[in-house]
Amino acid sequence: MENSRAESKVGLLTATSLVVGNMIASGVFMLPATLAGYGAISLVGWVISCVGALSMAFVLGWLSRLRPNVTGGPYAYVHEGMGDFAGYLVAWGYWISVWATNAAIAVAFVSYLGAFIPAVAQNSLFGILTGLGAIWFLTWINTIGIREAGIVQVITTILKIVPLLLLSVGGLFYLDANHFAPFNASGNSNLSAITSSTTLTLFAFLGLECATIPAENIRDPEKNIPKATIAGTLLTMVIYVLGTIAVMGILPPGVLKTSQAPFADAAAVIWGEPARYLVAGGAVIATFGALNGWILIQGQMPMAAARDKLFPLWFARKNKKGMPVIGIVLSSILISIMMAMNFSRSLADTYKYMILLSTLTSLLAYSFSIPSYLIILARNKMLYTTDWIRFAVAIVAFLFSMWAIIGSGETIVYWGFVLLMAGVPFYALMKLKQS
Repeated sequence: MENSRAESKVGLLTATSLVVGNMIASGVFMLPATLAGYGAISLVGWVISCVGALSMAFVLGWLSRLRPNVTGGPYAYVHEGMGDFAGYLVAWGYWISVWATNAAIAVAFVSYLGAFIPAVAQNSLFGILTGLGAIWFLTWINTIGIREAGIVQVITTILKIVPLLLLSVGGLFYLDANHFAPFNASGNSNLSAITSSTTLTLFAFLGLECATIPAENIRDPEKNIPKATIAGTLLTMVIYVLGTIAVMGILPPGVLKTSQAPFADAAAVIWGEPARYLVAGGAVIATFGALNGWILIQGQMPMAAARDKLFPLWFARKNKKGMPVIGIVLSSILISIMMAMNFSRSLADTYKYMILLSTLTSLLAYSFSIPSYLIILARNKMLYTTDWIRFAVAIVAFLFSMWAIIGSGETIVYWGFVLLMAGVPFYALMKLKQS
């Protein structure tokens, strides 16, 4: 029995791949073009968001050491630190964010695949069927065992970062300093440009918490989860910043602003047209791998909440392979519906709002985790013996999450609040069932 449990767990490499693979999805391939309107000052935004993301990674790593075997990551930490209601809000919001995000990734996968199979992009029905095929193939992979899902995650993460690293490092030898002038090309004040570019880059780090969520499926979680969270965040930071510098230095600002595939265009400048397809293939693999990683996560959070009787108990049921199959399958059904919505013009705007709302609700998990860390320290009588540096890092992490929430805009924060309040009746229902 013990051997079978050990075999059903994954190690540091897979946990790190989960962090890197879930953060590096489709969005990073377009970020240099998005930031081109701000100029080189956007690199300052990258530095600020990197500091914020790394501070959040440290806090989550410390929390995982305090509670190494608890599945649910931010939900579990908030539930212990701040009680049922706060924990429920995090679980509710995060669960919605995961399947909404997966729908967006599935759509991006179909879009990038269209570069190689034009019919996928040109025929809506073919595109929907292709996206559904990817969703349900990876759903099947994630129900047959954590090791199988982990193997897919490791392979796809390696395949996606190799072309990015080649361009990020190799591109540094082809930089044109003139492309970085003017320093602030936005036409606004430096502070405004830095704030805007930081807001854009902050969202690229969503997913840094992913190693903390399937804690009971990771070997030596007390050691491997903090290492995976911090190492994965650092590696992603290097790829993001060096990649942006390389692409900005290779492509003239005017070309970069209008580029539909900046990494692929930069690769073509250096190594010729064949390199364009190498990077485009990396984008396909990036979206496919991220979809796999997030499908793995989508059953874990509701399973943890169900064990605490905050979600229906059937979310906690596992199959013979130890996977929360009902939560995974139900979430994939919702993903399929959301993905299909994107192909209807009348529903496309609603879909885009759901993606923005999902980003906000995942940020809520970060902001609630930080005070929970301090509360758990106090309950363990460790608050006054903790190094002051950890308190400083926790403050930076909280400011990071708050800045990202504010940067989402008034409309998204408003509807995010409505979305969270929509979950309150379900919380009341679960409490009534308990009593």
